[in-house]
Amino acid sequence: MDPQKFVDELSVHFRNLTKKANISNTHFTRTTSRQHIHAVQHLWKELEAKGYIYKGRHEGWYSVSDETFIPEKQIEGIRPTRKDGVVEHTDERVFWYSEENYMFRLSAFPGHIYEYYTARRTDAIHPRTQALDVHLMLQGLMHSLRPSFNDLSISRPRSRLSWGIPVPGDPEQTIYVWIDALAAYLTSVGYPWSSTGGDGIAAGWPPNLQVIGKDIIRFHALYFPAMLQALGLPLPVQLLSHAHWTVERAKMSKSVGNVADPIKAIDDFGIDLVRYYLARVGGRFQDDVDWSQDQLQKHSKEIISLLGNLFMRATSDKLMRKVSTVKARELSLVSESQGSKALLQSLKTLAPKFDGHLRKFELATAVEAVVAALSEANALMTQAAPWARETSPSVAADIQALVFETLRQSGILLQPIMPDTATLLLDSLGLPKDQRTIADAAFGRSGLGEVRPGVRLFDMGSLNLRA
Repeated sequence: MDPQKFVDELSVHFRNLTKKANISNTHFTRTTSRQHIHAVQHLWKELEAKGYIYKGRHEGWYSVSDETFIPEKQIEGIRPTRKDGVVEHTDERVFWYSEENYMFRLSAFPGHIYEYYTARRTDAIHPRTQALDVHLMLQGLMHSLRPSFNDLSISRPRSRLSWGIPVPGDPEQTIYVWIDALAAYLTSVGYPWSSTGGDGIAAGWPPNLQVIGKDIIRFHALYFPAMLQALGLPLPVQLLSHAHWTVERAKMSKSVGNVADPIKAIDDFGIDLVRYYLARVGGRFQDDVDWSQDQLQKHSKEIISLLGNLFMRATSDKLMRKVSTVKARELSLVSESQGSKALLQSLKTLAPKFDGHLRKFELATAVEAVVAALSEANALMTQAAPWARETSPSVAADIQALVFETLRQSGILLQPIMPDTATLLLDSLGLPKDQRTIADAAFGRSGLGEVRPGVRLFDMGSLNLRA
């Protein structure tokens, strides 16, 4: 298949998946666009004019499947003729290549990048394990006995790589992915800004947070920062380098056939339940997590029970009739009984705790805080039985008020994770749309309007769940 046609089809698939996953974006940058091609060639000329690009001979062990050179220490079974070998752990076959390429003077920058990461931004890379790996990588480069040996090959002969952007002034060479793909971050905010009369800061550069996979940390924490420093541009403020979803503890691979299907999962469970599972189980970022249909089902049932059933219990006809004769009281006046003490304490700290966890990229822990509050609210409902005949209307009203506050806070906090469900919940509580920020999630903020009883937050009929 023609490469352009192939990537055109892939692009459509990715765009459709983002829509299906309820993910928005301001730009969808493609490396085949005219704007990107212009940006890459401009960037190349800038680096060349500053003396950071030179032509040299590059040789090493090349992995065709990974399209990258592999360090010799990672190669096993090297033949005496140095023709081929295999990569340890992956068994990927590599071949010895020796060819003339353009090189980027990566060796000029490890010290500057190391200084940035250590002296200026101690939290520049998260999680800490990835930061330590980058520091070790940089220290190795700084203490190298042959610094130029670490310079980066940034082109390939046109005869071997014909589909790509030609090197300016040398059509026999193709700009390689290290320059081409990484430049897409700059393309998305209008680089080169000199052509538009603007500047990077006004366009949105640098990003506050750049999210990448742990397998490409070298490219984003070393190669790209070196290019940015060579261009005189600021580095991204922080890098979040997440771990991988695996299947049976193995990296997903089409050739092996152990690939999870996100589209099927969304079709079976609905996007909000899939997003909840991803955040609840995968939101720690440091360690790989196994994708499991059973776990997806388990956690779907969890949030349906904790959130959906809680709303139904709190707005049942019996309870709504009982509290209709009682004037609603401010939460600060609700009596702190033995049963409600734990929930009250949770609600008073839930929003700042959630916000604090998010700021430290502890997404799963933030979700756990909401789950804990919802669990306490459900336990209070079961223990106090506000609908029971022996429970006085005033006590029932106090309990309902606490549960509504739990639902209000939870709905606000879960908006980034379960946007459709959270919106339906907040609408059902009558909460105005301008009172749904993280600040509004603070305990005791007023704003509930007319509650719509009996709203089903989850469409059970569309779920492929088994009791």
